[in-house]
Amino acid sequence: MESFSNGDEVQVVLEDKTLHGKYIDNPDKKFVSIKLDSGYNIGIEKKKVKSMKLIKKFHAALQKKEAVSEVKGRKSIVILHTGGTISSAVDYSTGAVTPHFTPEELVAMFPEINNIANISSRLMGNMASDDMRFAHYNLMAKEIEKEVKNRADGVIVTHGTDTLHYTSAALEFMLENLPVPVVLVGSQRSSDRGSSDAAMNLISACLFIAKTDFAGVSICMHKGINDTLALVIPGTNARKMHSSRRDAFKAVNADAVAEVDYHSGSVRMLHGNYKKAEKRNLNVLPFKENLKIGIAVSHPNMFASELLAFEECDGLVLEGTGLGHFPISEIDDFTKEHKKIFKAIEALAKKMPVVMALQTIYGRVDMNVYSPGRKLQDIGVLGNFSAMTPETAFIKLAWLLSNHPKDVKKLFMENLRGEIVKRVGVQEF
Repeated sequence: MESFSNGDEVQVVLEDKTLHGKYIDNPDKKFVSIKLDSGYNIGIEKKKVKSMKLIKKFHAALQKKEAVSEVKGRKSIVILHTGGTISSAVDYSTGAVTPHFTPEELVAMFPEINNIANISSRLMGNMASDDMRFAHYNLMAKEIEKEVKNRADGVIVTHGTDTLHYTSAALEFMLENLPVPVVLVGSQRSSDRGSSDAAMNLISACLFIAKTDFAGVSICMHKGINDTLALVIPGTNARKMHSSRRDAFKAVNADAVAEVDYHSGSVRMLHGNYKKAEKRNLNVLPFKENLKIGIAVSHPNMFASELLAFEECDGLVLEGTGLGHFPISEIDDFTKEHKKIFKAIEALAKKMPVVMALQTIYGRVDMNVYSPGRKLQDIGVLGNFSAMTPETAFIKLAWLLSNHPKDVKKLFMENLRGEIVKRVGVQEF
C-alpha cells in the first residue's frame, strides 16, 4: 500500500463503497484511519481495503505564534510537562493530536494564562502516568529544585491523571522546606472533545499560584462536572475516585485548600491551615529507585501463599477491610487457612515494615476495636489510627525506607507533610 502522511486527502475503495477523507496515522498497522468529510474519524481493517490512492498532499499552514514577553510585577510560573493530554491539541485538518510545550504554543492554546503570570514552559518527559517509577519522581524533584533556585514563584507539573495522586504525595515528601507552590494538573477528557477539562484546570492552577501565598504540593482539577469551579487539594490527601468524570479527584479525610472560580478568576482559600510561601532552603530527599514495596489486598477466600509472594519486598502495605481487618481468625473447618495467613503476616512483619491502610478510603484505621486488629498490632503491623489513603501509605513507606530506614516505626505515624490528620470530618465521598 502506498505511503501516506497525516492530513493527506485520500480515497479508500472497499468492496461495497468508496470513502473520501483525510488520512490519520494509526499505530495499529492492521487498520487504516481517515477523517471523513463529516468530521468523524473511522478505522477500517486493511484486509477490507481494495485500493487506496492519494487525492491531494497535505501541506501544513504556518501559524504565527506571538512572542511571550515578561510583564513587570507579575509572578513567574514555570510549567513542566511529563505527558498527558493536557498539553496537546487536535489539528482538525488532519485529526492528529499534537503536543505543544513551548510558552508560545501554550499561549496560543490557552491565551488567558498570558494575562495571569509570566509563563515559561518546557518538556521534562512524555509518558503515560502508569509508567511512572521512583526514578521519575527523583527526576521531577530535581527539575523543580532547579526552577526554585532560578527564582520561580511557582511550578506547575502537567501529568497523566491515573497516578497523579501518587506523584503529588511523592513530591510532597521529597521537597522538604518547599518555599513555593508546586501544583499538579491533569486532564480527564482529551483535547479533541468539547468537554475537555484541560484549559480550565491549567488556567485555574495559574490563578491559584498568582493570587495566593500558598506553598507546598497540591493538585488542581475540576470540583464538579461543570466548567465553573476548580478545587485545589493537598498533595498527600488526594485520590482519583472516578475513571472518567472531570471531578474525579477528591480530598480524602482532609479539607481542600482552595476553590478557583474559572469565570471570575477569583480564588477562595477554604481555611488558613497551610504553609505560606517564604524564603526557605529547599532540600530534596529522593527515593531509592530499587526499593520494592508491595500492596496486599484483603479479600474473601484468601490464601497465605498470596502474602508469601511479598517475601522479597522491602516493605508491605496491607489494604484491609473495615477498620483494618484481614482474615486471620480460624473459626471452623473452612477457615484453617486463616491461621496460615496470620503466620504469613507475622513472618513478613519480622523481615520488613508492614503497615495497614483501608479499602474504604474514607475513615481511620482502628485496630483496637476487634481482637483480630489487636493481634495484628501485637505482631508488629503499623498504622493504627492512620487516615492515609493506601496510595499515600505506599509512598510514605517507600520514602521513609529511602531516607530514614532505621526510624520507620517511629516516623510512620508522625505528621511530616500533612498526611496525618487529627480529625476526620464529613468530607465528600
